Amino acid sequence: MGKKSEGKASAGGSRLPATGELPGSSAVEAPPMKNKEYRRHLKSLHAELVSLQEWVKTSGTKICIVFEGRDTAGKGGVIKAITERVSPRVFRVVALPAPTEREKSQMYIQRYLTHLPADGEVVIFDRSWYNRAGVERVMGFCTEEEAQHFLQLVPAVERAMVDSGVLLLKYWLEVSQEQQTLRLQSRIDDPRKIWKLSDLDLKSYHRWYDYSRARDEMLHLTDTGWAPWYVAINDDKKRGRLNIISHLLSQIPYEPLEHPEITLPKRQGPHGYQEPRQPLHWIPIHY
Repeated sequence: MGKKSEGKASAGGSRLPATGELPGSSAVEAPPMKNKEYRRHLKSLHAELVSLQEWVKTSGTKICIVFEGRDTAGKGGVIKAITERVSPRVFRVVALPAPTEREKSQMYIQRYLTHLPADGEVVIFDRSWYNRAGVERVMGFCTEEEAQHFLQLVPAVERAMVDSGVLLLKYWLEVSQEQQTLRLQSRIDDPRKIWKLSDLDLKSYHRWYDYSRARDEMLHLTDTGWAPWYVAINDDKKRGRLNIISHLLSQIPYEPLEHPEITLPKRQGPHGYQEPRQPLHWIPIHY
């Protein structure tokens, strides 16, 4: 389990590489992972996440994880995979709605700061303060001056977070144009997914290269030694989730805790207890 390195803002390391330059690029071209294999790998990673959770509770560590990426990049699926077997009292997901009029009058980052972790917490942002560098900038919800001001100031804000004891991890999930098209079309066609589709998704789909330019500048200006960006290819959602969780665990210096052997105690006797005669409203057994 490794620690993040401290240092100055990285120069030139934030460009998204071509597929051939990616670490383990053969995995990017691998066939889709079968569900059985995926669940087998995920089971062992879930056990490690539980170990991480117990260590966080005991050590009082504060962890903040940021997930950003294009629409349909799979942020929600990654977060669900991370939190599937851990306690929501320790792993807390923050997915803020559009700001209220009151919040719009505040310092931009203010509404996010109140959600940062306390001792013994892992907070996961499903989109974050980086909305300003992405969707707000591209869709005109903020001025270019406001976006540039944010990009210049946010490294110092994140430095303050880290200096206060927060372990900050930032992930950008990348998806190809072809996969984004397939996933958006699936949202249109599948009544179970239609709630995920918004007018903003369609407008964002049209402006692929505007988002690319905004992403590139964001990564260039906010990839620092104390809060680097980690980029994950997520065309294959199963492989992407496994790679992200594995990397996440490698960035936190946790140690599995020793657990005593546990034996279930003997149950008490009924001591005269009888089932109540009150009729109960049983639900129908359809399955």
